[in-house]
Amino acid sequence: MKYNRLGKTDMEISEVSLGTWAIGGDWGDTSEELALESLHSAVDQGVNFFDTADVYGSGRSERLLGQLLKERSERIFVATKFGRKDDFANLDNYTYDKVRAYCENSLQNLGVSSLDLYQIHCPSTEVLEDLSI
Repeated sequence: MKYNRLGKTDMEISEVSLGTWAIGGDWGDTSEELALESLHSAVDQGVNFFDTADVYGSGRSERLLGQLLKERSERIFVATKFGRKDDFANLDNYTYDKVRAYCENSLQNLGVSSLDLYQIHCPSTEVLEDLSI
């Protein structure tokens, strides 16, 4: 596996990452056992960067990644996203308090005290043009 620095951070992440949309369970029945087996297999192959979102299975994929983090000793990086739980075009859903609440929920789901990468999930053009954060 090849690794690259993520931007200007000190994070050396795998060139191959694993997206966890499918293990959220919204797009078919994925057992917890199979999902965790897949996550462990990815780490066994050198993957150390995982992508998720608070809406994948209403937090299920974040919770499964949290379980992986507890079971592995390797440094694993997680990117998660917010902004799709509520009306993503409504600027009122991007206030400090709302974003903090989304973030705290993801931290709890993942069982961590900080996030490696936090992103806005598919923001509308209007949101990108109007946000001053």
